[in-house]
Amino acid sequence: MRGGHKYIFVVGGVMSGVGKGVATSSIGRLLEEKGYPVNLMKVDPYLNVDAGTMNPTEHGEVFVLDSGLETDQDMGNYERFLNRTLGPENYMTSGMVYKAVIDRERNLGYGGKCVEAIPHVRDEIVERIVRAAEASRSAVSVIEIGGTVGDFQNAMFIEAARYLKLEHPEDVLFVMVAYLPVPKSIGEMKTRPAQHAMQMLSSYGVQADILIGRSELPLDARRKEKLAVSCNMRPEAVISAPDVDSIYDVPLNFEKDGLSDLLLKSLGLEAKGGEGHAAWKELAAKAHNGSRSVDIAIVGKYFDTGDFVLSDAYISVIEAIKFSSYAQGLKPSITWLNAKEFESGKLPLETLKKYGGVIVPGGFGETGIEGKLKVIEYVRREKIPYFGLCYGMQLMVVESARNVAGLKGAHTTEIDPATKYPVIAIMESQKKNVAEQNYGGTMRLGAYPCALEKGSVASEAYEGASRISERHRHRYEVNPEFIPAIEKTGLVFSGKSPDGILMEIAELPRSVHPFFLGTQFHPEFLARPLSPHPLFSEFIRVASGGK
Repeated sequence: MRGGHKYIFVVGGVMSGVGKGVATSSIGRLLEEKGYPVNLMKVDPYLNVDAGTMNPTEHGEVFVLDSGLETDQDMGNYERFLNRTLGPENYMTSGMVYKAVIDRERNLGYGGKCVEAIPHVRDEIVERIVRAAEASRSAVSVIEIGGTVGDFQNAMFIEAARYLKLEHPEDVLFVMVAYLPVPKSIGEMKTRPAQHAMQMLSSYGVQADILIGRSELPLDARRKEKLAVSCNMRPEAVISAPDVDSIYDVPLNFEKDGLSDLLLKSLGLEAKGGEGHAAWKELAAKAHNGSRSVDIAIVGKYFDTGDFVLSDAYISVIEAIKFSSYAQGLKPSITWLNAKEFESGKLPLETLKKYGGVIVPGGFGETGIEGKLKVIEYVRREKIPYFGLCYGMQLMVVESARNVAGLKGAHTTEIDPATKYPVIAIMESQKKNVAEQNYGGTMRLGAYPCALEKGSVASEAYEGASRISERHRHRYEVNPEFIPAIEKTGLVFSGKSPDGILMEIAELPRSVHPFFLGTQFHPEFLARPLSPHPLFSEFIRVASGGK
């Protein structure tokens, strides 16, 4: 291990989904503002090797790194808060760990020893944490351990963290994020669940150094004192984390309780005076002070989660809309529209006239596809700004083929393998993978270059750039056989792979439509709070009626 490197482990208690990822991101942001280069790492305890095969309605969005690794959505928050790209070594799952250990054992990598969870699995976890720290050249690593204390699945990761602290007691810190409910029938904040979570963590041989108390309301002095006594820490080590309107307020709220100074003191570090705090405060202010609203409709399919809308399935799209709106002094208002309701006729297409712009995001499969095609045709005819992402771009091409080029029944072979006009077809390199049902980690993934047509809407949005790099996640492409017929409809392929084979951006000229553009890539993955994505910014500008 590189001497002097500091490690902060963030663990959760009581229940999941209360903001460990945002807390981890905020800690990273604050430490960088204090002058320390930070590396953020996510540990997911599931046995999937990566997040790519998981349903977004169960686990949220799959976030793709430049490297092509399909990860948990928290990696997106990490990149957005740090305003930089992270590498594949910053993500770890139980599946990765066990696969590495088993593969090594099969190759006699352990020299014939009996392979055990301890030390071999534990050591593999520690080695990955240390390698990520070394690769990042950072001073501090903040590692979020997924799940909650008491889960069987994440116990080995907590044990690895405990072992790391045993070896380097001055360099390792534990932060617990625990929920404090305020039952409506009682009207009082209850600390007992958090106390139990801290006691559970102690049973692993780990004493938390800092407790972040998540609740609807701020923690008062009495609750802080009560938690401090029961959890064996000083009251100033109990940090209040109330609900906020914007997650970009969280670092500022933490600073009100002195979290960054507490972290530095606990790690034996001194503030160096980093940069970026003023820019972040300005961002947080803009999140609340939009002068007027811009109304955006997202027409999607991942809404079948009982009585709740799982916005996490499209979290990067939502955040990209926010960043571009904030930068233009606007307050985004986002409405979820289920594509299946347009398909069935339950929701009339005229509903779309209420919105300044419409987005059809990425996705897979047949569900709601005819509804999306109806939406795309309507917004094209009615000149409503439209932004299609990945699948949303492919369906633009299908719609133009059917309704403008006259290729009746044109489709993507993902849905209709026997279509007479396969305007969207599987990439040649993907045919074997699909035939062999080799789905995990085999799509066109990660960052690829794209050449832009001069004078196009896309090129102007990118401020005249001739080449860009964007992240992908797909198996299907515009079929080259039908490109001449599609182009005759007026649709322009303004972005292509440098060799001209793959169609990356499709658009209608401004003379035909105010904004009708789709991307084969996922621009939302590169949108950041302090550097909004140019295509989202142009879409928002037009959708808001800006000049």
